[in-house]
Amino acid sequence: MTHDVVPPDDGASPEVLALAKVVARLRSEIADLEGIAAATAVIERAKGVLMAQTGISADAAYETLLARGTRWGRTLLEECWLTLGQIRSRPTPRTAASPPTAHGPGRTEQRRQPAEPATGTDGDAAPADESLRALLPRLAEGLAEADSEADIAELLRVVLGEPVGVDGVMIYSVTSAGSLELTGHAGITESLADQWHHVPPLSGVAALEAIAARAAVWLEDPATDARRYLLIGEAPGQWPSRAWIPVPSGGPSGGRVRSAIGFMRSRPGPFDQDTRTVLRQAVRLCAPLLRGSGPRGDGASRTAVPDDVASVQAILDVLSGPAVLLTPLRSATGEVEDYRIDGAAPESVDVQGRRGKELVGRRVLETYPTVAGTALWEGYADTLTTGAVYEGEPFTYQEVGAGFPQESVYSVRATRLGGRLVVSWIRHDLSEREARRLTDMQRLGNLGWAGWQLATDGVVWSDQVYAIFDRDPALGPIGLEDLPRHVVPDDRARIAAAVHRLLRLGQRAVDQPFRITTADGVRHVRMVVEARADASGSPVEVHGFFQDVTALRDAELALRESERAVLVQSGMLQAERALAARLQATLLPIPEQSVELAGLCVEVAYVPSESGVNVGGDWYSAIELPDRSALFVVGDVAGHGLAAVGTMAQLRFTAKGMATTGSALIDVLRRLNNLLLNTDSEPSATATMVIGRYQPDVRRLTWARAGHLPPLLIRDGRADFLAQPDGCLLGAARDSVYGQAVIDLQPGDHLLLYTDGLVERPGEDIDLGLGRLAKTALQLLRDGVDGELARTLAAQRAGNLDDLCVLDIHVPDDAE
Repeated sequence: MTHDVVPPDDGASPEVLALAKVVARLRSEIADLEGIAAATAVIERAKGVLMAQTGISADAAYETLLARGTRWGRTLLEECWLTLGQIRSRPTPRTAASPPTAHGPGRTEQRRQPAEPATGTDGDAAPADESLRALLPRLAEGLAEADSEADIAELLRVVLGEPVGVDGVMIYSVTSAGSLELTGHAGITESLADQWHHVPPLSGVAALEAIAARAAVWLEDPATDARRYLLIGEAPGQWPSRAWIPVPSGGPSGGRVRSAIGFMRSRPGPFDQDTRTVLRQAVRLCAPLLRGSGPRGDGASRTAVPDDVASVQAILDVLSGPAVLLTPLRSATGEVEDYRIDGAAPESVDVQGRRGKELVGRRVLETYPTVAGTALWEGYADTLTTGAVYEGEPFTYQEVGAGFPQESVYSVRATRLGGRLVVSWIRHDLSEREARRLTDMQRLGNLGWAGWQLATDGVVWSDQVYAIFDRDPALGPIGLEDLPRHVVPDDRARIAAAVHRLLRLGQRAVDQPFRITTADGVRHVRMVVEARADASGSPVEVHGFFQDVTALRDAELALRESERAVLVQSGMLQAERALAARLQATLLPIPEQSVELAGLCVEVAYVPSESGVNVGGDWYSAIELPDRSALFVVGDVAGHGLAAVGTMAQLRFTAKGMATTGSALIDVLRRLNNLLLNTDSEPSATATMVIGRYQPDVRRLTWARAGHLPPLLIRDGRADFLAQPDGCLLGAARDSVYGQAVIDLQPGDHLLLYTDGLVERPGEDIDLGLGRLAKTALQLLRDGVDGELARTLAAQRAGNLDDLCVLDIHVPDDAE
């Protein structure tokens, strides 16, 4: 082993000197490996040429090259270069005999090497189809120029594409963890390559099965194969047939297979025998260039694990903690420069996240680079020299995780085993982090754990329990049997009974709320504990938690108070509804059928709303006045409930009284307006109203309105709304001016007075409702609904959000 010159010690720390030695050694090893790799590639390519030309095995090709070089005084490498140069200069490779080799100027070799049958991995004979056999020399010539697995995959696709139908090639290698890494591909998209770049060691992977069984896997029926294997492809049926062939590692017994090549074909159907043989031989030609290559990104040359560590590894495999077996690596002077990891327990992990057997073959300064020159490093050397067990003090080690540096605390133990070290360690900060998480959980959940050892009377509380009980930690925790003395008197009996059930009766678990007194007042606490018993069934330990549920209990009490208030309010509303309904029934009796009044047929309908108290301010009057005329009134007080009923009663009786005494209609409206404006209620009530006086001798109706909807006149098959005189809402403004209008009724007329509940709908313009009323009323009369027009119109509005009142004034057809 040669090394670059290490910089002289000019005051550098031991860590820097150790790292400098490691860098120098790695540089030297890289240079050596590059030279070895270059020489190996030339040798393997030359062997491949001879194998393709003569059909001999890899071992026979190597012996042939070695014999030729010895005969003519050339090195093996020189003979390989001559062989490769001859194949490049010859347009048509010979396949039956070995190529001519120079024996001197102008001479050619006369002897022919005995040809061995070309065998594949499974021992297939050479293909009978000479056109397929001719592909192998082309492949060997191309392999002489191949520099990577990607070049090999592309060469296989080009050479085997047209004759064999190969459209895609994938080369997989097995990692130390047993998974597959795609090291070369051709004829597939980059997205598919990224998707299948890493394949974990799953069942149903044909490449893994071929490597494990060391036998080719031929997939020739997609429907059947899909039930057993994970088929690679971007669309179903992309490659109807495919083959996975293991790459042999050479040697008499074949060696360990670590790679497989997949051939994807777009043509359906099975592989014939000649094609199978060619594919096997093509893989065999590629084997020398793939044999020593590992998956990309693996980053470390693997050193074979000595056989004598197998038993140690078997023990490490069953350990629950991290541990490794280290073999010292010494310089030419015998100084330990580094340690190689020859065995690792499953829970061993380095700073890059490599775990378990992924560490085997790596070096300590590669996995833990900053340990050089530390007390731990010196402890390793002392244990290796003296055999004394090293148990170092906990130390802080800085590592980089998730892209940022973080410090972890370790305790390391090292023992000597023969000429090696067995090293185990504990990472303390993991337990500290778990403790912090548990503390945060208790704080956020306002709970704490507690434990009682009944045999020793030992009690342990977490810090949060002291906070819940508002107890000084210096006083210590409270014993389980003493707990009832610390709760409020009303809860002591229940807690004492719970403790008795737990300790005396053997109840396994208790979930019991209770109250305690603290400086902040009464606190509600929940206790959830369980007992563990010995073989005889006697409890020996109790553990569980206390939780402060004061906030939850306060929320429950507030909710109960709210529910109680809602129930009280609901009862008041129900009582008010019943009272208002009785008042309305008393003040506003609704006749069950039409009545005759001043020679007219009058029908009344009233429908309460389906919401609120269900009693509103809609009302009507239809009475005969002293002069034998008739008074008709329909009004609507804003709002519902007792207030609306009271206002309705005021307006109804005042209007009747004033009209009975002979007051003009506009005077009635003006005084009603002032009445509402002068009430004590704030704000004042408002109402709409339409009032009319009918004189039967001349069939004349004089009417006025205060913000009310216009009456609807149905005459001679037409429905029209009467033109409205001036008149604003009652209770809206002082000194309001009201006008009146006159209409002469005719036999057969229907005049509808109504409130807005009959026509209004939420979100709809009032004109649409009026038009619908006119159309509906006219249609009902045409359908023969005459004596019950008002009730039919009101029934069609059942389920409305506002109450309504309808007054149908009908002039009989035979009226004189």
